[in-house]
Order: sequence, then C-alpha cells, then structure tokens
Amino acid sequence: MVLLHFSILALLSLPLLNVLAEDTTTDEDTEVPLQSPNLAVTVTTSFPDSEVFGVKLINGYPTKALLSFFNQEPESINVVYVGGSLWGPAGPGVEQERIIRNLTATRYSIQIPAGEKESVSYSFATELHPQDLKLRLFAMVTSDMGTAYTVQAFNETVSIVEPDASFFDPQLIFLYLFLLAGFGGTCYFIYNTWITTLFPQKARGGKGGDRAKRSTTGSKKVDPSDQVSVLGADGPAVTSGAKAYDESWIPAHHIQRPEAKRVKSGARPKSRGKPE
Repeated sequence: MVLLHFSILALLSLPLLNVLAEDTTTDEDTEVPLQSPNLAVTVTTSFPDSEVFGVKLINGYPTKALLSFFNQEPESINVVYVGGSLWGPAGPGVEQERIIRNLTATRYSIQIPAGEKESVSYSFATELHPQDLKLRLFAMVTSDMGTAYTVQAFNETVSIVEPDASFFDPQLIFLYLFLLAGFGGTCYFIYNTWITTLFPQKARGGKGGDRAKRSTTGSKKVDPSDQVSVLGADGPAVTSGAKAYDESWIPAHHIQRPEAKRVKSGARPKSRGKPE
C-alpha cells in the first residue's frame, strides 16, 4: 500500500516535472539525456524505426521506443512503469499546451544494479489526424527502500502521418471487392426493374394455343400400305397405326361392298306398263 501511495504521488507530480524539464531544456532538436534531481539515473530514448528527418508516428502501426537506463546510484533500482502522452497547443495562437492523447502505460519488473545499464522496449500506437505534436515519455522507478521516482525519458516534437497506401493491402482489396459486389448488384437490380420492360420479349414455343396448333398441323397421315393385318384366334384383324379391331363379328354384306352393274348405252330400260 505504501508503494502504491508513492506511485500515485509520482504520477501526479509528472506535469510539474515536465514544466521544469521544459525550462531547463535550451534546444529541443538536440537529444539531451534527462535526469531526475533526486535520483542519479540517466534515461535516453531512441526510435530504431525512425527516419533521418525526424520521428514519425504512423497511424494504425505500433511505434517502438527503446529506453536505455544508466543507474549511477550506489544501490539498485527497479523499473516499474513506462508511459507517456502527446501534447499540443490549447488553441490557435495560444502558447499554452494541453494533453491531446494519453498513451498506454506498460508495466515492467526490471532490476538494474548499481553502475549498470539496461534497455527497455516500449511500444504504442496512435490514431490521430496528421499533425505535429510533442511526445513526452516518462519512466517510474523505485529504489530498494521503496521510494518511487518519475524520470522523464523523452520530450521532443514528432509528426503523426498516415500510412502509405498499397494496392496489395488486404484491407484495400476487401474494400474493392465489397464495392464491386455492391455496384454489380445495383446494376442487376436496375436492369431487371427498368431496362427489361423497355424491350418486348419474344414468345417462347410450347405454351398455350401454339402448342395445340403445332400438334394438330404436325400429325402424319396413315398410309394404307403401312396397315398390317393381324390374324388372331377369333379371326383376322386389321391394325391401322395404333388402333386395332376384330372383323369376325361384322356381317359379310357390311364388309363386302356390292359391285355396280354395267348398263349398255344402246339399251333402253323396260317400261312398266299399266294394267288395263
């Protein structure tokens, strides 16, 4: 509980230490190791992935900071927390600064013996509009007696930039596919709703009366030579196409047609006289 109490007091005293550090710093572009007046510990911060022209914080990508501690105390110290914040002007034309965004603090449990050096890696990410802000990093260390100290590790201006757009970025590829699918669906809906009504549709065969007309006109006549007589047990039968009937029960005078009698041209028909 005592260590927690001192930690809270140290965090509350961070703005005061930042103001004192600004007053004692003469050139912001020169990297000067910052040192606490109550603790002989030197902290220098470097950014391995930074460019020559300055530190740039890329939105959406983690920024790696490397904090190097040099313990000049006669006793060992413990690195407990590393955190920071981004500061900017309080308003247009105002020199007073305010906190724009607090960075996530990372907890450590690293012991640095007396006269030794140790490096600590600290990563953070930003999601802000491109602008120039002041980055302030601090480290909280404790002595063997449990006393907590806040040591400023970095206090310089950085640039927040957007990542370079790449055509092979998975997020951009998914966005392109989604927009293409939405555009194709919209065009298909417009075509089926309005475009198809402007053009007359051709009637398809095999529907309604067309099918009946086609079936009647396309029927073939049965050739008499194709008729096949079938001799069954009851008598001969004649099949015509798919129909068959038995002639055994039909009388003969109905089947055999009477022959027409030939009449001579010079002969006169007999007249029937009336009886006297």
